[in-house]
Amino acid sequence: MRQTLHRDCGISLQEVLPQARQHGDRPVRFTSCCTDSRLCKPGDLFVALVGGTHDGHDFVQQAIAAGASAVLAERLLPVTGVSVYVVRNTHTAHGRICQALAGNPSRRLKVIGVTGTNGKTTTSCLIAAVLEAAGHRTGILGTLGYCDSIETVPAPLTTPTAPMLADWLARIEANHCSHAVMEVSSHALCQGRVAGVEYDAVCVTNVRRDHLDFHQSVQNYRDAKARLLKQLTPQGLCVLNVDDPVSAGWLTRIDGPVLTVAMDKPAEVTATLIEQFASEQTFLLTAGADTVPVRTRIIGRHHVYNCLVAAALGLGYGIDLPTVIRGLESVEQVPGRLERVACGQPFSVFVDYAHTADALAGTLAALRQVTAGRLICLFGAGGNRDRQKRPEMARAAEALADLTIVTSDNPRCEDSRAIINDIVRGFEQPETVEVISDRAEAIQFALSTAREGDCVLIAGKGHEDYQEIGGVRHHFDDREVARHWLHEMADSDEFMTTASRGR
Repeated sequence: MRQTLHRDCGISLQEVLPQARQHGDRPVRFTSCCTDSRLCKPGDLFVALVGGTHDGHDFVQQAIAAGASAVLAERLLPVTGVSVYVVRNTHTAHGRICQALAGNPSRRLKVIGVTGTNGKTTTSCLIAAVLEAAGHRTGILGTLGYCDSIETVPAPLTTPTAPMLADWLARIEANHCSHAVMEVSSHALCQGRVAGVEYDAVCVTNVRRDHLDFHQSVQNYRDAKARLLKQLTPQGLCVLNVDDPVSAGWLTRIDGPVLTVAMDKPAEVTATLIEQFASEQTFLLTAGADTVPVRTRIIGRHHVYNCLVAAALGLGYGIDLPTVIRGLESVEQVPGRLERVACGQPFSVFVDYAHTADALAGTLAALRQVTAGRLICLFGAGGNRDRQKRPEMARAAEALADLTIVTSDNPRCEDSRAIINDIVRGFEQPETVEVISDRAEAIQFALSTAREGDCVLIAGKGHEDYQEIGGVRHHFDDREVARHWLHEMADSDEFMTTASRGR
């Protein structure tokens, strides 16, 4: 991938990476960089990235032959005719270079990074809504898409690649935004995608367990998340959920301003849940001497935490409490996050992105509070991802749901039957579990089983409109499948009569 300068004059590699060791006499100024030797053009700085399957150091000669004027590498290479700069980590260096080529937009924007195991997407949407309620033009980058306040495009990654991130921040600045809210994944932090971004604020929703297929251990995962704190500007604000033990433990790492949120422990911004229904909930938000009610159409204790983090961020930016509440209440739905599917059926249906044991347990616990009848849970697990979480998800479902249906999620390049077997092994009573590998059939079965007062949770894929099988993406949207079946059955006297009988 190539990144080009947003200005006419070149930049100095020594200025961007003062710690780089130069081998060669030629000082390097450049207006573009490239990480793919096949895309190199004359004058490019070639950055040799070490990937999972390829090592850019093996393609340096091809890059030079294509016209690369200098090479950035992690070790000295036997090349002639161009200068070689050696750094400890080319991924991190690449991120900084991309930001420099884009003009370092984060030095003029107030960039807010949101990280955590669960709640990043919803919290980012809430923060953007609070800022916009206060009159701040805001861009947002995350799982649901990349938006520069004018155009929104689908997101291939939760956090963009380094060149894409630099370009989007530059676009957000060019569109006269004052703020940019971005989800920051643990992968992005490890891969240097956000290197060079200066964060005016960092919000941590919680730090649990995820992506061990990539990080190998829980501690590595936590360490990856903690890297974001180091990119705060000296007076940058940090918002921490101190009900979360890991987040609370990071208080000692922060020298600048901090605001804490909690529901169970003392904190600057707290909340008490007072009323819950399937379609809405109300909680009291307390900040200092002020306590005000907040009514939100998104339900669940976990959503209260998301609101607390967004509220603390807004208050930390000097936004008055009524405006903060107006922003929170304006977000009536976040795609695939406990999203209600209402087609006149006498039972509740929700689609949620929960794809870890912790997230699934939280979602089921929220629905249990507003369900008079049975709680029916349908879920699977993604292929080529952390296998350890599969039986853990089974245990969460078995503990909280009345009926569990295990199905396929995104098997990717794994055998969906093997994934299902991994899940089923986590049940203490596997004979009580329905296994239907075809996801559409599983959704239809779950809906046909529901009776008046029941609640059906379709978990795992949330907003996604595809199913990846054998490395190929096929159109598939849980919400579409559910609505189609419910609409088809809405005129069926037999269905409505059966459903109205109750359990």
